[in-house]
Formats: sequence, structure tokens, C-alpha cells
Amino acid sequence: MRIDVLTLFPEAVEPFFASSIIGRARAAGIVSIHCTDIRDFAGGRHQKVDDRPFGGGPGMVMMCPPMFDAVEHVEAQDATPAARILLTPQGERFTQAAAHQLAEQPRLLLICGHYEGFDERIRQGLQPREISVGDYVLSGGEPAAMVLVDAVVRLLPGALGDEESTENESFSAGMLEYPQYTRPREFRGLAVPEILLSGDHARIEQWRMAEALRRTRERRPDLYEMIIKTRPDLSRFVDEGARS
Repeated sequence: MRIDVLTLFPEAVEPFFASSIIGRARAAGIVSIHCTDIRDFAGGRHQKVDDRPFGGGPGMVMMCPPMFDAVEHVEAQDATPAARILLTPQGERFTQAAAHQLAEQPRLLLICGHYEGFDERIRQGLQPREISVGDYVLSGGEPAAMVLVDAVVRLLPGALGDEESTENESFSAGMLEYPQYTRPREFRGLAVPEILLSGDHARIEQWRMAEALRRTRERRPDLYEMIIKTRPDLSRFVDEGARS
């Protein structure tokens, strides 16, 4: 997969893309990530990329010409068509399902905004998929781009050492992950549940399912209701977990 990131602050995102799972995936050739400074496509001595909005109002708005030029320049560097993504609080909410969809694309082009927003013609002319990482305001699209890239890259084959590790994580099965424990068996009066030490793998899996459902019901009742609607048979695990 190739990922292009258009940003006014490549120095803010490049260290993140060079570290941890993403860095290892890049070194292994699983993904290539290219950061491009939008300001390089701005005209004039001051490389201006924003201007005051027509009709008045606070803040500055990102201009069309630098953005269109940057997108067209970057897309011409590779014959693979890019799925354009605009990081914006007005977009659809980013979910694990969306991450799986994007992980199937051969190429992504992420557009990071800044200032008050985008000239509407950027949306109209480039027709990107608009994505939001949450219902809050950020100073720019860079943190959102890092979240999206991290969620997508770890789904690519070979990016993680254990291929099963993505299957049991929170949201992968539509619910939150069950509690995890490691050594020591007891710490400051807190002990590991005995069932995890039993060696009975069938009972352990039942316990984990029950705990995942219980935790989802307590912390994300909206997700729990959706799960039980589509899989009412799973409710038995909660009841069994309560009796164990």
C-alpha cells in the first residue's frame, strides 16, 4: 500500500510514521508513506495557503489553488489511483469497519486541513471521502491522519507479528476487548482470575466472551445493543459469566 499525506506540517507527522509498527511496516516494504508540504505549491514569496472568508467571519480558510496543485502533483507520481480522504470534523465517524475498508485500498491520499476550514470548492472539485476521528475540535488534520494511518497499517498482512492479534482487539468483533493479565499472579492484593490459570481453554474462551460482552454493556451500551440485536444468542455468555 502507498499512503500520501498532504499537510502544512510534515515535520509533525513524519517522526510518528517512522516509529513502532508503522516504522517496521515501512522498513519491510508493506507500506510506503510520503508526506508532502502543501505550502510548496503556494504562489508568492510568502507561500500563502489561506485567506479571509468571503462574507466575513473569524479565522482563515484554506485556498483552492495550492490544494488542487498538491493533489494533482502527488497523484501523478504513481499510476495507482488514490482514494482521496479529507480529514474534517464534518466527515463520517471513523470506525474499525472503515479502517478495514481502507486497508483494502492499494493507495490512500490524506488531506490535512488547518485554520478555520477548507474552501468548499476543495470538497466539490476533489470529491474526497470525508472522515472525522471524533466529535471534538483539533488544530489541524495531522493528529487525525496519524490515527487513521495507525489503524489502517496494523491491518495490513505482515504488519503485526501475530496475525491473530487484530482479531481479538476492541471493536474488531464489534465489542470491547476482555481483560488481560500477565505475571505476577498476584500484585498488591490483586489476583489473576483462577479460570485463566486452569488450563481449560474452552472455559477460558467462554469467560473471555462473557467479560467482553459485560464490559461492552457497561461502557458502551450502544455497541452492546447492536450486538445483541444481531446476535441474541450471545446474551447467554453474560448470564453464564455472572454465575461463574
